[in-house]
Amino acid sequence: MKKITKFFAIATVMLAFTAATFAQSATGLAVATVVTPLTITAGTSLNFGSIVGTAAGGTVTVGLTNNRTGTAALITMALPAPTSATFDVAGSPAATYSIALPAGSVTIGDGAAGHTMSVGTFTSNPAAGVGTGTLSGAGAQTIIVGGTLTVGASQAPGSYASNASNGSNDFTVTVNYN
Repeated sequence: MKKITKFFAIATVMLAFTAATFAQSATGLAVATVVTPLTITAGTSLNFGSIVGTAAGGTVTVGLTNNRTGTAALITMALPAPTSATFDVAGSPAATYSIALPAGSVTIGDGAAGHTMSVGTFTSNPAAGVGTGTLSGAGAQTIIVGGTLTVGASQAPGSYASNASNGSNDFTVTVNYN
């Protein structure tokens, strides 16, 4: 009986080694790339310049080349010159990214109760929502942003800006890697 048990034990071990010789295996690689975080920094402000309020009100648009258009009576003043906003984007060289502009409008004010105007219809170069930005070989690009200011009828004179201290808000440009 002991001989039969030894025989089966040895046969089982031999069978295990034989089965292992028919097994196949392969190895795979694990890979990851760490990229430079994407950053965006505000540069110049979107500045509509000095405008003359009228009884009718209207709109003033600053385009992507610092050009100003709109209701003629509002934009009779030449100085200060209007400027498009700029945002500097930095990240991994030659990477592409998406751009999101505010969908609605933001409010600017002069700090006095009821003295507000709205800025909306934002545009950008590179265009938001249509294409993407592409960082240079050095990992940088500037986004240019324009928008439209809605001036109320008989708008109160004042220096209007967006900041929380006067009850208004800034506009946000968001970028994400593609």
